[in-house]
Amino acid sequence: MTDSYNRQIDYVRIAVTDRCNLRCFYCMPAQGIAYEPKKELLSYEEITRILKVLGELGFKKVRFTGGEPFLRKDFMELLEHTSKIASYESIHLTSNGTLIQKHINRLKELGITKINLSIDSLNAERFHKITRRNDFKKVIQTFHLLVENGFKIKLNAVIMKGINTQDIIPLAELSKDYPIDVRFIEEMPFNGGYKENLEMYAAKDIHADLSAHYPILNKIISKHGDTANLVSVPGYKGNIGVIAAFSRTFCNTCNRLRISAKGDIKSCLYDDGVFNIRNFIRSGVSDQELMDKFSEIIRLKPKDGFIAEKMRKSPELALQSMSSIGG
Repeated sequence: MTDSYNRQIDYVRIAVTDRCNLRCFYCMPAQGIAYEPKKELLSYEEITRILKVLGELGFKKVRFTGGEPFLRKDFMELLEHTSKIASYESIHLTSNGTLIQKHINRLKELGITKINLSIDSLNAERFHKITRRNDFKKVIQTFHLLVENGFKIKLNAVIMKGINTQDIIPLAELSKDYPIDVRFIEEMPFNGGYKENLEMYAAKDIHADLSAHYPILNKIISKHGDTANLVSVPGYKGNIGVIAAFSRTFCNTCNRLRISAKGDIKSCLYDDGVFNIRNFIRSGVSDQELMDKFSEIIRLKPKDGFIAEKMRKSPELALQSMSSIGG
């Protein structure tokens, strides 16, 4: 499938829950958010049906997010069903690393080895300040277990002005000894209303910090759908990337749809949901009708995040939480 800007759309991100056991303040307020009742969430049967239909339309990649996906009790069952859908070349997960350890062997058996792990600081006190939870040791242990077991890790860190900019170089240094991608992400306004005005530490600022520390940074050519501008340090096993999530400089290569836990389709991170696929499925539509609806949504995908933001019915971005949007 291609949209009206000739972008190949072949990647879907599906949030399986809006619940999270951390309270990262760039994502949601300290008291959390109003979670959706279980009956309002897409069932795993509905998710696998969506994936099969999207597979028929040429989708090749799926990423499951949350909230924290491993909080969903039937998540492993969902992964087992998804692994049997031949259309998908790989299944990816995004996790905070607190609940994944007991599932490592089963994930390997299913061939699910590509995991984005969120770690915003290598300092236990700052980690606690950011997440409002004392899980630093558990998350670091998860990181090492995943690397030791051969998982392909992308380490995600949201960089916030005045909070964790001092962690940029220590985190980047993990790419020296480990074959991972360390990716720094601009803070986004989807914070559940924890602060009104976003004090941006922009992608250019992160790049400047990296350039000041590393005399040589070799640029890596981007692949289809890449959001990160990747570089490597000579002699290092891994790579370092910066994702301009707020500056939105990668929209011209966007290849994805997002589906929230309650079935809201977001053709762009910055829209406020263009269609509820859960209600459409539960109305009794056929697979062909589902295909036609997805095809229509893809054709109407906006050119970039700035246009999508202007088209929003609800202008308050900060009142949404990334936990409810789906990572």
